[in-house]
This record gives sequence, structure tokens and C-alpha cells, in this order.
Amino acid sequence: VLQDCGADCAKFQKSELEYKFNKKALERPYTSKHSWGKTYGEHKRHLEFSHDQYKELKKYAEEIGIFFTASGMDEMAVEFLHELDVPFFKVGSGDTNNFPYLEKTAKKGRPMVISSGMQSMNTMHQVYQIVKPINPNFCFLQCTSAYPLQPEDVNLRVISAYQSAFPDIPIGYSGHETGIAISVAAVAMGAKVVERHVTLDKTWKGSDHQASLEPNELAELVKAIRTVEKAMGSPVKQLLPCEMACNEKLGKSVVAKVTIPEGAVLTLDMLTVKVGEPKGFPPEAIFDLVGQKVKKKIEEDETITEQAVENHVKKVKC
Repeated sequence: VLQDCGADCAKFQKSELEYKFNKKALERPYTSKHSWGKTYGEHKRHLEFSHDQYKELKKYAEEIGIFFTASGMDEMAVEFLHELDVPFFKVGSGDTNNFPYLEKTAKKGRPMVISSGMQSMNTMHQVYQIVKPINPNFCFLQCTSAYPLQPEDVNLRVISAYQSAFPDIPIGYSGHETGIAISVAAVAMGAKVVERHVTLDKTWKGSDHQASLEPNELAELVKAIRTVEKAMGSPVKQLLPCEMACNEKLGKSVVAKVTIPEGAVLTLDMLTVKVGEPKGFPPEAIFDLVGQKVKKKIEEDETITEQAVENHVKKVKC
């Protein structure tokens, strides 16, 4: 499904439960409508894939030509993912302020994608200072850890703040909102990595499903992102080849507002701007024409051409 939709990578979450949770957390009663067990530990054990299943998933991803990785939710999960030879490590928001974990993960030498949900800018500066000397190949994702995420809590402007604070690393976006518009906007703001949760059915049991995209939405998102990437284009503003037809048809020229006798010195009230045939001086030249002498009579409503103006030196546009 992910490959059909055009995604580059499938990312799961890997936990070694006894290392991610302490005993009391695993024994906590879990009576939510989303529960798959009487305790949180039973619930998580029911959902967690085994090492063999992860190996199978990675093999399948390779067969269909897509990257496969996971968020290592504890240090032992990172060890397993390292053995699995994933292309990069994802650091979930819950471990971004876990500095010993960050150091150990960075030392593995694989690229790192670090989410920043629940963190402050001060913490992100600390994360940068810990990871950068060990492993310069990492990026930050703006993220708000709420499921589903409301637009007013997204704060896309943090992307710009990260770009200013950390200009030497890529910045991306991890979204838990509904729909695709906000993720597309993140790309327009320069996000280089986009992470979204994906489900086959939003009505399935589990709080993440309603904050996820179904395959048709993922396909739409990927298509929109590719379009925006193309549309970002160049910062140079100039007349483009694709605009020539419009310019030829509708581009305006300086035209005589009245009949101008031979030898007259042009004043502004003699001139106007219209779509003219043939083309003459462009509108932006109108003030330069004031004070210049005409070599021949120009009829009212006639285009003013270079041949009609004495000693006219055409200004070269830079």
C-alpha cells in the first residue's frame, strides 16, 4: 500500500517492553475502549511484533523496493534495529529528552530523524549539542504529540524557528492531524522529511487510527507534496519562457494620448499605456521618455516606437 501511494519509507515502532516500561507501568489496569488486555503490559504484548516478524517486514520492504525502519522506543529496541540494519533511526518524541539514549543511538553511526513533540526549544538546543559532535547526520521534525492534532496546536512556524536555529541540518514535520493540507503547507515552508501515521481503516480500535491517513489520503498527500516540491522553483524573478505568449498578447506599450507633432518634446500628458500593435516602449519606460524629442509626427493612439524618438538609448535590464 505504502509503495503504491508513492511513500519512500515504511516506519513502525519497536519496543522491548521490559526496557521501555517499569513493572508497575506494565501492571497498570487498562480498561480503555482501545485496550487489548486487562493491564497495559498485556495490551502492549498483544500488539508488539516479534523480532522474527520485524525481519519478515524488512525483507518484504526490500522485495517491493521501499525503505523500512522503526522508532526504537528504548535502548534495547535500538540495539535490535541496529542488528536489523535499518537505513536510519527514528527517535520518537518520548525519547528526545532521554539524553543517554540519544548518545548511545548517535554512536551507532546511522542517520537519525528526531521528533520534537512535548519538548522546548531549550531542550532541542541541548539535543543538537549532544548529537552533533557524535553524529552530524540527523534532522529535527516539528511535532505536537496530540492524537488527533487540532490545527491551532500545530505551530508550523516552529519549522522556520528550527531552520534559523539549526541551519546546518534538515528540518521536517511529523503530523498527527486529520487531512493533508497542513502537511503540504509544511513542505511549502521547507520541510525535508514528512512523517504521517497510516491505517487501513480509521474506525479500527486504537486511538492512533483516527489521527492516521487511509491509503487514498496518503496517495493524495504524496502527489500534493511532489507538486509543491516542483512549484518551489527558483528565487530569481524574471520573465519566463512560458510567459512569452501572454506577454506578446496582452503586454502593454506606451501609446500617444494625443497627436504629437514632429520635433515635439514629450511630456507625460502626451502619453498613455495600452495594449498596442505594433509593440513599442514597455510601460516602465514612460518616465524615461519624458523630455525626449520625437523625430516624426506620431498620430493619436499610435504606439511610440524607438524609431520615432531621437537619440534614444535603450536601457538594458539587469
